[in-house]
Parts: sequence; structure tokens; C-alpha cells
Amino acid sequence: MKILIADKFSEKHITCLTRLGCEVTYKPSVKAEELPKIIGDNKVIIVRSKKVTADTIKASDQLALILRAGAGVNTIDVKTASSRGVFVTNCPGKNSVAVAELVFALLLSVDRRIPDNVAALRAHKWNKKEFSKADGIFGKTLGIVGVGQIGREVIIRARAFGLRTIAWSRSLTPEKAKDLGVERCENMDDIFRQADIVSLHLALKPETRKLVNAARLALMKPNAILINTARGEVVDQPALQAALQAGKIRVGLDVFDPEPAEATADFSDAMLDLPNLYGSHHIGASTEQAQEAIAEEAIRIIETFMKTGVVLNCVNIATRTPAKWQLVVRHYDRVGVLAFVMDQIRRAGINIEEVQNVIFDGAAAASCRIQLDVEPGTDLLSSIKGGNADIAGLELLKIGD
Repeated sequence: MKILIADKFSEKHITCLTRLGCEVTYKPSVKAEELPKIIGDNKVIIVRSKKVTADTIKASDQLALILRAGAGVNTIDVKTASSRGVFVTNCPGKNSVAVAELVFALLLSVDRRIPDNVAALRAHKWNKKEFSKADGIFGKTLGIVGVGQIGREVIIRARAFGLRTIAWSRSLTPEKAKDLGVERCENMDDIFRQADIVSLHLALKPETRKLVNAARLALMKPNAILINTARGEVVDQPALQAALQAGKIRVGLDVFDPEPAEATADFSDAMLDLPNLYGSHHIGASTEQAQEAIAEEAIRIIETFMKTGVVLNCVNIATRTPAKWQLVVRHYDRVGVLAFVMDQIRRAGINIEEVQNVIFDGAAAASCRIQLDVEPGTDLLSSIKGGNADIAGLELLKIGD
């Protein structure tokens, strides 16, 4: 199987892929706009931060799998991939600890002004009077927006810092909140009203884009801290800049909107000049531990796909198809039985949405579940049942609305 790796990937794990029998092309420095020209007949493409556009996906009729060696898939045109039958998968949770660690690095940097301390020392200046001014975070209220795997790792570490933790997520129930040891807020606005520190852990989706807007930023307490290690796009950037310029809040960012697509580039953003902004270079997942775990997961996904055809962590398989009826065919495990059934359904002009054939112990008999978009008529059922001696029985079930 041919694999194109279009971002940095360890030599050790490339060797693992070649040992599996893969033909690997390693192009870590290729630019996103160059991918359509080099995708060729590769069956799999592995990326970290590089964008996989519609042009790249459409440039190959061999591409079967796009693997994001990371958590989010917002850099991949999932809609186009789905329309062309290309699987999109990722490595969720493998960088959770690394991102959670950075949350507290940013938080402490904001509160204790660590970068300014370092800059002064490197300029050979001693200013204990100035840098002794810090609030401290013990006993403060930390508000978590999003309690996925990263949010949960942040919650664990918050206990060690003596923080009271409140949380909001669309999926957070009172029972889950109790298990996590947090106080559940009914809505996101309550987080911004109550918290001294707000940490964002939301996936970028249409409904989360600019979810943190001017109105929510205005709810924050004076001198409160906002930490964003999720995606820059979940925050309205002009509104954030206005809040920073007003001096109302302090901010720690690992992500920006927009931010450079390449690993090294010039970066101009008016917020960078504001003294109450502290930032890092979208490095939340960039620890050796996290990259090792992500690479191991990528190998597991590729190996499983090669051996079984199953795509682990797939993000673009329909949770519900247009199927309204399920035809269960009990049959003997012999050549041509299912081909006969499929042909009869095709002749009736009915579309098959999903098929699963289960073989019983001994491999003498099987049960095939065929999901259909419309109800098969009695004539079709009779032709299937009576047209092949290896069909033992049929059952029709209504499964859709």
C-alpha cells in the first residue's frame, strides 16, 4: 500500500510502516498547495497540520484514507472526502496530557508574567519590584468550556493547584459532572460570569466558530484570564482584541485566527503587541511524549486498515443512512447466493444502503442484513426466496421513520 506522509513523522515509525509492507513517500516540507501535484496513486495520506483541500482529494482516484496525526480534522475538507468515499480519521486523546500541561504553562505565564521576567533578565535588568505583582491562582475559580479528553486532563491538574472548577459542555450531565468532580453550569454564559480563569476546549465545528464573542467576553470579571489552546476560530478575534485593548482581561493563547500555515513564517497580528497577551506557537501537542503516542496510534490505524479494511477513529461515516427497511436473509454459505439476492434487488430499482453478512460457527450457514431505502414488495421477496435453493428464510423489518 502506498502512503504519502506530508508532515514531520519519526524515522522509527516510518520504518514500522515499511515493515508492514507499505511503500512510503516522505515529504515533510511539501506545501499544502503542492499536494494535488504529488498525491499520485497513494492510497493513504498522513498529515499533522497541513491542509488537505478539495483539490488534493479530487486529484487522486486511488486515495482511500486521510489520516490526521492529531486530534482535530478542521484542516481537512471532510465534506469533499465523504462525497468521494474517502475515509477521514484522526488520533484523538493522544495529545491530551501535552495540551493540558500547556494550559497551566500559559496560565502561570500570564499570572506571574514569566516571559517578561525572562526578557528583563536577558536584557541584564533586575526588577523584583515590578515582577512581584501577581495575583496567584490558588482558590480561584477555573471555568472549563468543553469536557472532552483534554478538558478532563485539565480538570485533573486543576485539583493540584487548589482551583475550584466549574464546567460546561452540551454533553455534560449532572452525573458526569459529579464523576469528574466539577460543578456543572447550565449554560456557557455562567462560566464567563463566574470564573476567574476560563479555559477553552472545544472542537472547531460550524456551531462553535466564534462561540466566544464580544457579549461573552464582556461577561468576564475584571482582570480575569482567558486561555485558548483549542482553535483560534472559536473566538471572535476582533472582539478579543478589543477586550485586550480595553485592559479588562488577560489572555494566554496557543492558537490564533488566522495563523501561519507553515512551521516558520512572519506573523503579524495587532494583538501580539498588547502587554496583557501571552502566547505560544500552536505547540499544544508538540511534546516528544505526545508525538510518540500519536505516531503509535497512526501505525495502529494503518495496520488495522491494511489487514481488515476497518478504519479506526473514522470521523465521516454516517451515523444514520437513508435506510428505512432491513431485509434479513438466512442462507447457506455458498458461492453466488448473495450475488443472486443483490441482483434481484437491483432489478427492482431499490438502493442498498448497508450490508453485513455474519457467518455462523462451522461456516455452513450465514445471516445477511441488507438495509434498503424503500420497502421491497411481496413479488420481490417471493422471487428472492423461491429463486435460490440456498436461501433458507427471509425476514423484513422496518427500521426507519
